[in-house]
Amino acid sequence: MKKQTIIVTGASSGIGKEIAHHFLANGDNVVINSSTAEKLEQVYQELGAGENLAMVAGNVSDKSTGGKLLATAIEKFGSVDVLVNNAGIFETKPFLEVDEAYLDSFLNTNLKGTFFTTQAVIPQMRKQHDGVVINIGTPLVNHALGGVPSTAPMTSKGAIHALTLQLAAEFGKDNIRVNTIAPGTIRTPMHGGKADQSAGLHLLNRVGEVEDIAEMVYTVAKSNFISGAIINVDGGIAAGHNLN
Repeated sequence: MKKQTIIVTGASSGIGKEIAHHFLANGDNVVINSSTAEKLEQVYQELGAGENLAMVAGNVSDKSTGGKLLATAIEKFGSVDVLVNNAGIFETKPFLEVDEAYLDSFLNTNLKGTFFTTQAVIPQMRKQHDGVVINIGTPLVNHALGGVPSTAPMTSKGAIHALTLQLAAEFGKDNIRVNTIAPGTIRTPMHGGKADQSAGLHLLNRVGEVEDIAEMVYTVAKSNFISGAIINVDGGIAAGHNLN
């Protein structure tokens, strides 16, 4: 497989950090991003601070961050082959308590962050006549849980699923593949020590690990013929649920 240059947003912990680690371990170039400069620097050092690693601090909800990621990738590695739009936030709040500022926080980070970071790199991918965009969604877009009031984040993630299909259609002729990977509950710092409480939501009756997502992202990145796909890596949440 050819050496690729990968941009990973939201890479200072959890899934994003493991995705970066996985590509580096397989010999690719990686540009990592986080809105928190101190955490990003720490992860940069943890990942080896090698010549095939670069970092760009910045919030993806700021449109200029995508441009900085592109510029760094081109300057240091000469191409952008894969963009992983991993940066995202999730919280629960009852629908009737959601105000405009709360909704905007999810639309800005999750949707606009994905939208404008992708917009920044697509022109380079068109020049290369090759590229892969991998968005991170959720199976809960199509499998709502009454006990998890999450209309704000789900609205933003549903839009990402729709964006994935439209981008795949619009840029398929340019040999740009666009897909979404939709994780189930994954053991990450975001869940604290409570991830296993969600085990029963999954047909496998266990939560996933960050490696499960990183392996699928890597597989999709290296594929030449997967596009417009929503790929659930979710222990069976999307397929159904157990009757306890």
